[in-house]
Amino acid sequence: MLIGHSLGTQVVLETYRQEPERVKGLVLVCGSFGRVTHTFKGSDVLAGVLPDLIAFVGRHPQIGRALWAHVPPSMALAAARLTGDVDTSRVKAEDVAPYFEHVVHMDFELFLRMLRAGGEHSAEDLLPEVRVPTLVIAGSLDSFTPAAVSRAMSEAIPGAELELVEGGSHLLPLEQHERIDAVVKQFLRARVLE
Repeated sequence: MLIGHSLGTQVVLETYRQEPERVKGLVLVCGSFGRVTHTFKGSDVLAGVLPDLIAFVGRHPQIGRALWAHVPPSMALAAARLTGDVDTSRVKAEDVAPYFEHVVHMDFELFLRMLRAGGEHSAEDLLPEVRVPTLVIAGSLDSFTPAAVSRAMSEAIPGAELELVEGGSHLLPLEQHERIDAVVKQFLRARVLE
């Protein structure tokens, strides 16, 4: 059983491609089969600016590191609230603090290069070949991975189920963790562990 969130969806799909016989099911949460920088916020702007951002950080690593490592979780959450990217009535700064604590220790240029690779990669060719039970979970307000991308992915995978959560953002697993937990457990009982 493989579960992936966000860019982890591409990792799950490529793992399935490598060893399908070892996989009993897939749960793909708020993620895409590929070219994520071309659908972020419903446009390809991120794909266009990423090469320049990578070049800037390569020339000025101290500035990139300072920007990357010193944004407090509360400030990042406030920015996400202002842009409508998270339901702050359901997600608090302490919920995302472990993520930001991890991010502080990550090489910013490496992260940007990984993001660019995710933007260039696609597993779309694999989707019709998936032969295990698959659950695709999407948030209706997810601007990082628009619900239309998740819908297209679920339609391309034979027999896949789509769970579209109204009002859910890209942080859906944090925002509505009890609901997501219940949906995944029900899927496992009904389709994977039968």
